[in-house]
Amino acid sequence: MGSPSAKYAIGELCEAFGVTPRALRFYEDERLIAPERRGTSRYYSDRDRARLSWILRGKRVGFSLNEIRELLDLYDLGDHRQTQRRVTIERCRQRIDALRRQKDDIDATISELETFLTSLGSPADQGSKT
Repeated sequence: MGSPSAKYAIGELCEAFGVTPRALRFYEDERLIAPERRGTSRYYSDRDRARLSWILRGKRVGFSLNEIRELLDLYDLGDHRQTQRRVTIERCRQRIDALRRQKDDIDATISELETFLTSLGSPADQGSKT
């Protein structure tokens, strides 16, 4: 990242992270990032940039905005991110467990559908274009 006082224009962050200005304004409205306002312009700090990275990663792995907010807020506890790290690890493990359960459910449903197709006299792979 840049210097401690680095400021990024909205276009720079949009380009760097592949998001729209509307998305950044939404995260600002949700108080997940807090750019400096100069007139109608917004300037984002390294802290905002780091928080945006967390937000986008959290979204990609299925965390809700409330969960993301909680994890981000733990950064400010002043314990060198120990609590944030511990809680994030715990939440990631919970998410992995939930996804594994969903995967098992999907695999079971696919198997049931294949069995049903077979019982109807149709080969399970007929019509499948994988």
